[in-house]
Amino acid sequence: MTARYTCCEENRRAAVDADATLNGIDWLEVLDLDAPPTAPRQQTLLVRLLKPVPGDITDANVAITGGERIRHIGIDWVAPADAPPAPLPNAERDFYTALPDAANVLLVRTDATGDFSTYRLRLSRGPDNDAPLADFDPRLSAVDFRFKVECPSDFDCAPVHDCPTEPPPAPDLNYLARDYASLRRLIMDRLSQQMPGWRDRSPADLATTLGELIAYVGDLKHYQLDAITTEAYLHTARKRTSLRRHALLVDYRMHEGCNARGWLHVDVSGPAFDLPADIRFLTRVPTLPAVITPASAAERAARQARALVFEPMHGLTLRAEHNRFDVYTWGDNKCCLPRGATAATLRGHWPELAIGDVLIFEEVLGPRTGEPGDADPAHRHPVRLTGVRAFMPPESEGAPPEPLVDPLPDPDDGTVHPITEIAWHDDDALPFPLCLSAETDEAHGSLLIENVSIALGNNLLVDHGETRVGEALGEVPAARLHYPATGTDSCQRRAPEPLPPRFAPTLAEGPVTHQGTVLRHTVEDGVTRSERVAFDATAPAHAALRWRTADAVPVVTLNAASEAPWTAARDLLSSHATDRHFVLETEADGTAALRFGDDVLGQRPDAGTVFEADYRVGNGPEGNVGADSIAHALTALGQIDAVRNPLPATGGTAPETAAQVRRRAPHAFRVQERAVTPADYAAVTERLDGVQRAAARLRWTGSWHTVFTTVDRDGGAPVTPEFADTVVTHLDRYRMAGHDLAVNDPQYVSLEIELEVCVSPAYFRSDVRQGLLDVLGSRIRADGTRGLFHADNFSFGQTVFLSPLYAAARTVAGVDSVQVTVFQRQGQDDPVPLAQGFLPLARLEIARLDNDPNFPEHGVLRLNLHGGK
Repeated sequence: MTARYTCCEENRRAAVDADATLNGIDWLEVLDLDAPPTAPRQQTLLVRLLKPVPGDITDANVAITGGERIRHIGIDWVAPADAPPAPLPNAERDFYTALPDAANVLLVRTDATGDFSTYRLRLSRGPDNDAPLADFDPRLSAVDFRFKVECPSDFDCAPVHDCPTEPPPAPDLNYLARDYASLRRLIMDRLSQQMPGWRDRSPADLATTLGELIAYVGDLKHYQLDAITTEAYLHTARKRTSLRRHALLVDYRMHEGCNARGWLHVDVSGPAFDLPADIRFLTRVPTLPAVITPASAAERAARQARALVFEPMHGLTLRAEHNRFDVYTWGDNKCCLPRGATAATLRGHWPELAIGDVLIFEEVLGPRTGEPGDADPAHRHPVRLTGVRAFMPPESEGAPPEPLVDPLPDPDDGTVHPITEIAWHDDDALPFPLCLSAETDEAHGSLLIENVSIALGNNLLVDHGETRVGEALGEVPAARLHYPATGTDSCQRRAPEPLPPRFAPTLAEGPVTHQGTVLRHTVEDGVTRSERVAFDATAPAHAALRWRTADAVPVVTLNAASEAPWTAARDLLSSHATDRHFVLETEADGTAALRFGDDVLGQRPDAGTVFEADYRVGNGPEGNVGADSIAHALTALGQIDAVRNPLPATGGTAPETAAQVRRRAPHAFRVQERAVTPADYAAVTERLDGVQRAAARLRWTGSWHTVFTTVDRDGGAPVTPEFADTVVTHLDRYRMAGHDLAVNDPQYVSLEIELEVCVSPAYFRSDVRQGLLDVLGSRIRADGTRGLFHADNFSFGQTVFLSPLYAAARTVAGVDSVQVTVFQRQGQDDPVPLAQGFLPLARLEIARLDNDPNFPEHGVLRLNLHGGK
């Protein structure tokens, strides 16, 4: 018998081929799909020899063994390919003779086809003699093959050369040894077994020292294993990194807080100039000037006083003439801009004012006293301009534009006043009446005062945090460890795969600034694109101070030589393999480390890459400074006279605590993040700011389903086309595929109510009437409470009851008795609601009673007062 080996190289075949006398089998081919039409498939074997086929070979010299389901494969005939048997058809004979080196090919015709298992063809001296043929190499006298090589198969048919190494026997170790003492005893016992002649146990002995060192390291490793087990669960994890990753498994994004931001006004002098990019603003430090030169003693004093640093979020062109604007009242006195105003007129010609500029209205004098100290600091409001008109329409085409003026000259001196008309976003509508001119009380001379409130220009948005530039983070190290070679084929050894090193550099300072972001929508070529930005110069002014803390991202950028910068992301789950993203992971002590991708979710930096970090320091609620707290500009520019923040900085949020994450994360996934039913669409719409309540219904509109969403806005504000687009954009991320969206106004039901009121003899009827109109009105009362029929007191399908009406009326001083005589829908004589004591409304109807003489169709309240004075 010839021994069978598993070898990776074919040195024997090359040696036999070079020998002049020895012959052998080179390879075997089963003729299947390429067989001539007259030849049976998988029954003709082409045995390729190294030398020509011996002339005396017969079918008795060929034997086929093996098989699982089909065994005992017989041989019909054998012949050299250059001399096939005569009975074969000519086409088949021509096929064999045309084979390359046909003299070296032995044709073997079997009487059957085999199965899918492995067979072995052997050339021997005869059926009873296994010795190789004369002049045949014993090693190359047999070959393994399969009949079904060309049959489709899902299995890998490549041969496996399996020469596994026997694993060494496992040592008899006590795996319960986990502390230093037990590990030291275990090591000492092991050393005694391995070195029977070792007798010295003194601490100075080298073996003892090494054993104690190993025990010490083992103790640390076991502590790390215990710590890893602790970090493996949400309710036991102590590191913020572990909590963040556990929470992300249930789609809850733990936040690291957010920095504060606010509007800053800059007083300047001289010609117009652009705001320097390196300017910084500091909170107030007594005795320091408004403008501080960098690297001066004043800056060192401000740093020692721990003044907070704010930086501009956008560029701005500053003009001295825009420091202050007076509001023009067209010659009238005792004027104010009403609550909800979205337009005004400025005194003077201001052609440089542009759409997108931000003005801040501010009350600067007390309306009753005329003193600056009596001005209400709550009466300050920023607006972003949407319209500026400083020129009159040209009289003829090509004529130069003329400044816009008041066509009525001043009656005192006959001068013509130039004016500029402005308008701003509806979302920036004044939340309070703004007094423009007034008359002081008698104690202050009953004097007429103007410019009680003004408009400030040169305003920019600033946020808390100071930039650090070019901090070296070191070089990405090369791989020092490698994965072991895998695979069972010993002949195809794979090179060890390098284990990517852990490169997680930390930033030197903290806390790192996390900046709030808002979603900005742009339309290009009819396609709406959305992106998150820190500041949207086209959004209303109030929108710049409103964002979700969960959407805040760290302000960190990494720079590498000859590479595009790397940017921070909240996580890498949406990053592609080529995205240069990283995640900032902050611990409880403020340490911030960077985590990169793995070339699947985010790109992994190459070994040898040197990084430098640009980031900002300053975060959390400490940036929520009050109004007029920012008072210094850190710059060498001499044209800045003063800076101040008329409004407080807001938005600074502390990082989420571990207890909050443990409490919130397990329930985060319960929040519905899709809209399927009409109730889902209504609930998702109510998440929008300014939406009191929403209702939705689903209808088939002929080709698809349309979700009609009816929105009840805060304060009864109308559903403008712009707001409807905002609702559609908001719902688009939640809606079902195939559902169209439409936004409708509510169905208002105007009420008609009449009261008979008996007034006490000690009260004036006019005072009682005024009190009833106040408590039953639709506006905000002087004490800040809502009138009974304020728009926010009613919503969809809410029944109107009589009892609150009686209760509100009886709170007015001087009312002896009250009786409701009319209680119905306006214009519909129906005594049923009055008899029942309530007026039911349909699902999409909202009660309304504005009692506005300009809009009598919006509800009427009639008061019939008797008695009194």
